[in-house]
Amino acid sequence: MAEVVVTMTNQLYYSCHWPKPLLRLAVRSRALKMSLHFDLVDLRLMVRIAESDSLTKGAEAAHMSAPAASTRIKHIEESLGVKLLQRTSQGVKLTPPGQAFVHHARLVLGQLAHLRADLQEYTLGIKGHLRVFANTTALGEFLPPVLRRYLMFHPDVSVDLQERLSHDIVRAVTEGQADIGIVAGLVRTENLQVLPYRRDRLVLVVSAGHALAGAPPVTFADTLAFDHIGLHESSAIRAFLQQICVGLGRPITQRIQVGNFEAACRMVEAAVGVAILPESAASRHVQTMAIHIVPLADPWAERVMQICVRNLDALPLFARDLVDLLVADAREAPRT
Repeated sequence: MAEVVVTMTNQLYYSCHWPKPLLRLAVRSRALKMSLHFDLVDLRLMVRIAESDSLTKGAEAAHMSAPAASTRIKHIEESLGVKLLQRTSQGVKLTPPGQAFVHHARLVLGQLAHLRADLQEYTLGIKGHLRVFANTTALGEFLPPVLRRYLMFHPDVSVDLQERLSHDIVRAVTEGQADIGIVAGLVRTENLQVLPYRRDRLVLVVSAGHALAGAPPVTFADTLAFDHIGLHESSAIRAFLQQICVGLGRPITQRIQVGNFEAACRMVEAAVGVAILPESAASRHVQTMAIHIVPLADPWAERVMQICVRNLDALPLFARDLVDLLVADAREAPRT
């Protein structure tokens, strides 16, 4: 092993141990120990370029001119001895070393953001800050009672709870942007530790007088003939269904957009349209509204949820306490 010390001018010193083969990306000489000088502006610039696939747009997002950005990239490449960007007719794309650079840049910038947030919380008397990313169903149906119990016993911990698509959650946990993630469906989590959580299904909800009320299971494609009640634009379920529509090559007609499951059910009851919702939510509202649940025959309608973390043992104790509560909640849940 050899040590590479990356010195950043914004008073951050980042030291890590790399296996010798990886040093070939960064070292042209035979020396196994060297100093690479990056500043945080360099890291942010590379991330912005990667996000926009354009040096010009990346420079603009990083609040600098394109020539200044080009000069910075050139200096980084000369320091490393490798090309980070490949110019194309459509803009730029990352080379393999560039991808590695951006991956670690995101980790460093993410940790800095967490550091600022955590220290700010301490000034307000908060002793811990926990970031939890979850899919729509987990966030709306299963997490509220668990978090209520958790916060009762951890009054000095604040929780940042965000709704995301499952593959975005995996990336956020992998890159350190989230401490705990709850994902659903077929998503690759091989770089993370996972624990089983809940199961739920997506179902079709229709009004009492609808043509599909009481029908046998239907496919999602069958429902596209009807107007739909959509959840808000940032909803993970809405984004997931849009992806399904792209695969089918058919559009979904959103008659109206609402903010939560109850509002969707009320619009369905008023015969405004149909809705695709978690069965757990639909089953609760069917008790008090004139609506019917129709099963979806699509295999993806079955939603198996998992808790994911980067390293359970590396989590602070207050974070592991929440994982333990989630696991206990899954054990106590009725089998579906």
